[in-house]
Amino acid sequence: MTSTERTLILIKPDGVERGLIGRILTRMEERGFAFDAIELREASPEILAAHYAEHTAKPFYPGLVAYMTSGPVLAIVARGAQVVATFRTTAGATDPVKAAPGTIRGDFGRDWGDGEIRNLVHGSDSPESAKREIAIWFPALADG
Repeated sequence: MTSTERTLILIKPDGVERGLIGRILTRMEERGFAFDAIELREASPEILAAHYAEHTAKPFYPGLVAYMTSGPVLAIVARGAQVVATFRTTAGATDPVKAAPGTIRGDFGRDWGDGEIRNLVHGSDSPESAKREIAIWFPALADG
């Protein structure tokens, strides 16, 4: 039997602004995953620096922070067997233009013509990353 794991999912400002919260959450519910936490919040530069620690020195980081602080973010902790891999498959390729139809990014994303990648969602890339990210966004859930 596969053990249950958790992942952090962020519906980014473009997903919130475009009214896609319900449609994105429904996809996870239809896959049978549970939600341990859901909170609409403003992403602070401090939380983003911790979350994207490996990217802070990269040239795209200032634009990423500007994007992630441009509006509210829905932060979610989802739980289930293989939830990390399942959400990443459900989300689709990082570049919405390359994301397959049937994925969140493939169905709802596109190139907006401004050179910025706005790709609707974030999902942890491994169970280890999920633990680290959950501790940043939901400290009370860090040990659970």
